[in-house]
Amino acid sequence: MVTSFNDVLQLTSNLFLGSDSKIASRAIWMLGNGGKAGDRLPERHRAWLRETEFKPRPGTFSLVPQDEGLAGVVLGIGDGEAGISPLLPGLLPTVIPGGDYHFATPPADPALAALAWALGSYTFRTYQPGEARTPRRLKTPAGVAVEETARIAAAIWLGRDLINTPAHDLGPAELQAATRDVAEYFDAGVAVTTGDDLLPANLPLLHAVGRGSVRKPRMIDLRWGNTGPKVTIIGKGICFDTGGLNIKPGVAMALMKKDMGGAATALALAIMIMGSKLPVQLRLLIPAAENSISGDSFRPSDIIKSRAGITVEVGDTDAEGRLVLADALDLADAEAPDYLMTFATLTGAARVALGPDLPPLYSTDDALAAELVKAGIRLGDPMWRMPLWQPYDALLESKFAEVNSIFAEPFAGSIMAALFLKRFVKNAKTYAHFDIYGWTPRPQPGKPYGGEAQCARAVYDVLKTRLKAS
Repeated sequence: MVTSFNDVLQLTSNLFLGSDSKIASRAIWMLGNGGKAGDRLPERHRAWLRETEFKPRPGTFSLVPQDEGLAGVVLGIGDGEAGISPLLPGLLPTVIPGGDYHFATPPADPALAALAWALGSYTFRTYQPGEARTPRRLKTPAGVAVEETARIAAAIWLGRDLINTPAHDLGPAELQAATRDVAEYFDAGVAVTTGDDLLPANLPLLHAVGRGSVRKPRMIDLRWGNTGPKVTIIGKGICFDTGGLNIKPGVAMALMKKDMGGAATALALAIMIMGSKLPVQLRLLIPAAENSISGDSFRPSDIIKSRAGITVEVGDTDAEGRLVLADALDLADAEAPDYLMTFATLTGAARVALGPDLPPLYSTDDALAAELVKAGIRLGDPMWRMPLWQPYDALLESKFAEVNSIFAEPFAGSIMAALFLKRFVKNAKTYAHFDIYGWTPRPQPGKPYGGEAQCARAVYDVLKTRLKAS
């Protein structure tokens, strides 16, 4: 049911007209509280705004008529108030009529404004057949790299599609198929280890989590590029999480189709890296499984010897994500990558601490963490650094195994999960973990309701800057 990457890229590419296009287009004026940039509006349009008592607060808009039809739209941008989304132009495709548009007021960041347009144009209508929506196309400002903008947007769109697709149509096999489709597009290689073959491959935690489902668990392993720094990204691919024998209550299970949001985000990041031909050796690992209940489900208090040789006591079967990531981390860490990153919808504690829009970032590299936070704020893809507070690590002690998968008390849940994962990282030069929500619970500019590949754009921006893409 998931659209191929090539088809998604065609959709995002079709959102743009070249800056030299001769096709007639309507104007977009961006107006601040103090009338900033209002001098670009013809007097008759300023009169319209006065008559309609338009106040250009951030996110307000007014459709401006002309003698025949629509002249354009005015978007309120305020005057630099704190907390205003840099993706504000992404509001427009959701509120304007179909047609072609151009920025009559030059955006502060033309490339980001064009990307916001594409991100805000996303809709998920796979299960809502009906009349096709009239396209909203943007004549891009001069100097915008349209191909890259469309490709980044397509990566995010595909990530959103994967998260939004219900689990009956997106299990581990379908996640594998989506990864293979991307690999074929970029001429990457993919190896997959499935079902009981995970045991001789020494991936016992992944096998344990997925063995209770009729849909076989698997490790999806994509490789691309053969020169440059080693960049390995891991995405949690739990395609549905019942909680296992520690079953979730219904209200907590309702959105568990998004528990593979880490995999969708990691795949989106991989697309950006491969699409821009970053000079790296890329590896993408997706431990994919469904955490289901059956007679073969793993149990609380089970003790499983991980790939790393560490015995893990299962404190709660609903904390399965850290288990599959642990095996993937040891597999990745053996190659001593220069950058090792995990993306996972891992803990509700992260949402309690920072809410759905601001994922925690944990990193062993202070400089990288600072760059990521700065890029996230600038690009409207925010994150916030949280501490790998080493004194808490002792709280993961087990009376019967080398480590417990959880800390049983209701404190520092996101930190405890990050510390558990860090135990499986020994050789990587730099490690970062993103405890994402993977979902936008209320529409925002450039971020419609539903699945969201959080942090992928910011990470790509930092890697591109650091590794100097060709």
